[in-house]
Amino acid sequence: MSRWQDLTGGTSGSEYAARFEALARSGQDMHGEASFCAALVPAGARVLDAGCGTGRVMIRLAELGYDCVGIDLDASMLDVARAQAPQLPWFRTDLAAFDPALLGVDADFDLVVAAGNVMPLLTPGTESTVVGRLAAALRPGGLLVAGFGLDAAHLPVPPALTLTEYDACCAAAGLDLVDRFATWDAAPYDGGGYAVSVHRSRT
Repeated sequence: MSRWQDLTGGTSGSEYAARFEALARSGQDMHGEASFCAALVPAGARVLDAGCGTGRVMIRLAELGYDCVGIDLDASMLDVARAQAPQLPWFRTDLAAFDPALLGVDADFDLVVAAGNVMPLLTPGTESTVVGRLAAALRPGGLLVAGFGLDAAHLPVPPALTLTEYDACCAAAGLDLVDRFATWDAAPYDGGGYAVSVHRSRT
């Protein structure tokens, strides 16, 4: 069982969406992740939202003209995503078993984004497998972008994945570190408790 499923029971989609709706009503920018990705690849690029949740990031990218596919294991989150954007392709799948061919999806994404603490909330021990699966879905030169917490202040579960370990997973999957930031606003990374990492496929 993933740490996310253990934490939520796989039934938190509506509650999760309501929390972000409240933040949006308060005036907070809900599109930082999408804006970050849009600065990396041009409109029209193919984007895989890995761990797409309720679709907040992917829906915004689609509005900006990106060709998007969303995958997630949590059915309750996908129910919200499909209700909000039924015209977009949403697939329920375990990231550790993700195979684009089985979903009828081409494995030539320009960018894969894993926002919302996807990596630390995977099933323990599957991190390298997941990174490998996501890397395999990229075209040569494609980008993997992942933002996640590294300490208790930025995670709903005890920290389990370090940047050194994540970089090792990426290297094993044929990905090289391009840059690292402290926020989705592209603030320089200073060794703090949250990091947004950009890796590029070598092949």
